[in-house]
Amino acid sequence: MWNPKQEGLPRRELEQLQWERLQSTLNRVYRHVNFYRKGFDDAGLLPQDLEGIADLARLPFTDRATLMENYPYGMFAVPLREVVRIHSVPGWTGKPIVTGYTLNDLDHWSDLVARLLFGCGVTPDDVVQISFAYPMLIRGLGFQYGAERLGASVIPGSSEEIRKQILIMRDFRTTVMVCSPSYAQYMLAQMREIGVAPKELLLRVGLFGSEPWDASMRSDFEQGFLVDAFDHYALPEVMGPGIAGECSRKEGLHIAEDHFLPEIVDPDTGRPLPPGEEGELVLTNLTREAFPLIRFRTGDITRFLPEPCPCGRTLARMASLKPREHDLVRVSGVPVSLQRIRDILEEVYDQAPCYQVVVDREQGEDRIQLWLEMRRKPFDDEMKKIEALRDRITERLREALRIKVYLTLLEHRSLAESVKTQGILVDKRARPK
Repeated sequence: MWNPKQEGLPRRELEQLQWERLQSTLNRVYRHVNFYRKGFDDAGLLPQDLEGIADLARLPFTDRATLMENYPYGMFAVPLREVVRIHSVPGWTGKPIVTGYTLNDLDHWSDLVARLLFGCGVTPDDVVQISFAYPMLIRGLGFQYGAERLGASVIPGSSEEIRKQILIMRDFRTTVMVCSPSYAQYMLAQMREIGVAPKELLLRVGLFGSEPWDASMRSDFEQGFLVDAFDHYALPEVMGPGIAGECSRKEGLHIAEDHFLPEIVDPDTGRPLPPGEEGELVLTNLTREAFPLIRFRTGDITRFLPEPCPCGRTLARMASLKPREHDLVRVSGVPVSLQRIRDILEEVYDQAPCYQVVVDREQGEDRIQLWLEMRRKPFDDEMKKIEALRDRITERLREALRIKVYLTLLEHRSLAESVKTQGILVDKRARPK
């Protein structure tokens, strides 16, 4: 364990630590964040009225729509002069979600990612190649902070020029790879194409996350790269990498409960569910100063694993995320909203069309397919209009979602039997483990 005292705290002591940190966080947001102060006032509560962690359920949820509505700094709980790092997460209403970190936040973040890496067997003797992008998104920097805190050598490879990444991995003697599952799949295909055998590499550990992946992909990675493959959970709104990750036993993801208070709720009613039942993961920051979120609805479906882990950690574990049909899905790390797609189509069509959105993975890359039913059967002389419509929809979606959408126009009523609602989103990239 990177920090045996914290990771192995007896449950009673851990819950006391959570309660103390939660009280401090609730008082901070009540004083400095209008959204949370209004939530308390509407509920007829003050922070001191809560008598224990269970009372947190009396407070309303926070969701991504709220974060976008408070663009850019409305959810910050400290003055801007105390914020030393600003990141943004793509939204779907035209405005991004802006998050911030104080020096203490960055210190906690570095330590939590170091904890994650150490739990996967990474040591100061390793060379860590990070193949996440390094723009305003935070995954790449988060892993860099943690690897440097651990004392490992870091190659900030980013995600461009994949063949160059492979050659750097070979020539620089990389031992730990960090990237998305789709990027790893694409890298395997490129290795075969350029003739680089896995035995030419010195890789031994792979951390894959930010997208759903399954047991068959784990097997592909372990055999294709000759690594020990680990899953982790990151959420840029809450912090980034370091929220949860697998230990050497690979029997669920340990949640850093000393920094995040997790709940599982019914995704339809919001009612808290008992341990073991499957539902939506809700997270509350316990130590973040600049951008603490209270009862943040992640949109991710999982369940707690109640049995103690043989590794000795006392931190709660959750099962790997279960892909599901829902209104929000991450594609190459970018959140894509079915509602946003629906709004754009209604804008172009002047009415609600019948359509289906399918997210799949081709040659290791995430892809969005949009099957859109035309309003009526076209005549031959309307083909130019149809092509113009296709181009207009594709361009509007690209501008709004910041990701390419592959559009297929279908004949009128061709989706009527298979799609009973105006639109449905299906994620085909992975299956439950």
